[in-house]
Amino acid sequence: MTTSSASKGLSPTETSKKGRGGARPGAGRPTGQGRYGEATKPVRLPISMIDEVLEYVATGGKQALPIFSCAVAAGFPSPADDHLEGSLDLNDHLIKHPAATFFVRVSGDSMIKAGIHEDDILVVDRSLEARHGKIVIAAIDGQLTVKRLHHKSGQTLLMPENDRYDPIPVTDETNMVIWGVVTNVIHSV
Repeated sequence: MTTSSASKGLSPTETSKKGRGGARPGAGRPTGQGRYGEATKPVRLPISMIDEVLEYVATGGKQALPIFSCAVAAGFPSPADDHLEGSLDLNDHLIKHPAATFFVRVSGDSMIKAGIHEDDILVVDRSLEARHGKIVIAAIDGQLTVKRLHHKSGQTLLMPENDRYDPIPVTDETNMVIWGVVTNVIHSV
């Protein structure tokens, strides 16, 4: 009669030390050799959800939403059209360089005339060149700010879009790092 290690009261670690059961050195697929190039973990899913989860993983978590082909009048109302044009993935419209894009939430009202309000979310692209007239995220002496970059007569300024705020001069003594260029504003109404 054979007795199992569990019935002998051995822990899994003690079982492995005795050479029976458990993980064995060198056994299994080496870490990083699979499809994702990193360690993986088995996960239990309901069979009914497998296709949906695999599609989600394949698209990188993107979800396209429906878009209607009729335009909405901003002036006088027009007859409604129920024609569905297809689907719209906001990632395709808001993010041109995914690896270089990040989001940041706005605090304050210094950019109100540019349509940037408190609690708006900015889409920022690090791969774009910060040129004159672009709205940028800059770190000045360790403090983040959103302002319009202004170059004039050899002088650089970070310009607010609110008359209550003064421009921020950028001199040789200023410790400034531009984090990226604002490409879109996500604003709740």
